[in-house]
Amino acid sequence: MTEWQKTDWRKRPRVQMPDYPDQDKLRSVEAKLASYPPLVFAGEARKLRAELAKASRGEAFLLQGGDCAESFAEFSADNIRDTFKVMLQMAMVLTYGAKVPVVKVGRMAGQFAKPRSAPTEVKGDAELPSYRGDIVNELDFTPSARVPNPKKMLQAYTQSAATLNLLRAFSKGGFADMHRVHSWTLGFTDRDEAERYRDIANRIQDTLDFMAAAGIDGSTTHEFSTVDFYTSHEALLLEYEEALTRVDSTSGQWLAGSGHMIWIGDRTRQPDGAHVEYCRGVMNPIGLKCGPSTTAEDLKVLMAKLNPKNDPGRLTLIARFGAGKVGDHLPRLIRAVEEEGAKVVWSCDPMHGNTIKSSTGYKTRPFELVLREVREFFAVHSAEGTIPGGVHFEMTGRDVTECTGGVRAVTDEDLSDRYHTACDPRLNASQSLELAFLVAEELTNRRLATARAAAV
Repeated sequence: MTEWQKTDWRKRPRVQMPDYPDQDKLRSVEAKLASYPPLVFAGEARKLRAELAKASRGEAFLLQGGDCAESFAEFSADNIRDTFKVMLQMAMVLTYGAKVPVVKVGRMAGQFAKPRSAPTEVKGDAELPSYRGDIVNELDFTPSARVPNPKKMLQAYTQSAATLNLLRAFSKGGFADMHRVHSWTLGFTDRDEAERYRDIANRIQDTLDFMAAAGIDGSTTHEFSTVDFYTSHEALLLEYEEALTRVDSTSGQWLAGSGHMIWIGDRTRQPDGAHVEYCRGVMNPIGLKCGPSTTAEDLKVLMAKLNPKNDPGRLTLIARFGAGKVGDHLPRLIRAVEEEGAKVVWSCDPMHGNTIKSSTGYKTRPFELVLREVREFFAVHSAEGTIPGGVHFEMTGRDVTECTGGVRAVTDEDLSDRYHTACDPRLNASQSLELAFLVAEELTNRRLATARAAAV
């Protein structure tokens, strides 16, 4: 077999990627990006793989969340801070429920490109190319806005670099101190409608109080005031990915320098396609979205291509089926993994299979369907005797009204108040934290059931 090169994807069939009308401009942008520093480094990717290896064994739990698609227009330090903040809150609650470390991975600093169900969009009598994310074209429904512009890759790089700079400062500069994080969470549980979550919050407080009394707190222990936080995105725009691909000087392996973890979408997982070809050659942890159309044989072929050495932490399978359908699809995929003896992290994406159109005409996701799919995911793993290793949410730290339900009881009529997403609806801060409490309950129940079974 010839050695993999970062350009090999260009020889394979490509889908969900734009056709740039100005090839000279595209080549110029690619050359400029190739001269820029990578956004992430090989040591960080290796550390994330080691943490995900623990999640594959049930010794850690993966929390992956962030924007459906990052926006140039809504880019701000406050938005980054708010999403990071709610992910820290979620991680603390999940850590308490699972009694294992939570691996924190944001859909940030690179999640700009979006696959679309159709290549064009129709409004009235006009038909234009679909919006494919700010890294490709613009949301405005005009012919000029929808022309793919390669220079947008440079703006995406700059925004990603700034986002990573701020995330690194937040994660290591004291913002992530666990006492501060828990005080934010107490603000949520103080609400009358969040009463059911108060017990867990109080038990977390008791634990922190005990640690402080024992002389273990953020002022004396570095581990309690800093966190490791990683970035991820769908590796959809391969010209951008290739331009930021570098050789790791330590190992000689190729690194996708655009983000710590990259994933392959349900629409781009063709075994002989360009996206699988690119992802198989880089050392980063790889995610693979698995939808209802994923067959057991497809999965076996993809696992062999993406993780031929069966290294734990290399491959995360992100299940996305829709509430009520998990039992129809997940068991056969779990059995395919078990037949191969494959070491994977199983993660639940309860967002993409539960998108509906509200009575008021907005695309939304009902909170109860998101929660139902998570519970079905845990139930199937319990029945199969396998490990539910993580969750994957589209969410924001902002107080948007895009998904219905939750303790704040967002209704169809409320959606128009603060519906800001350019693509898919996201959980807001309150819904995200509530979901973390409910997932923590599932993790606690699983842990207790495992302990009871071991004692028999």
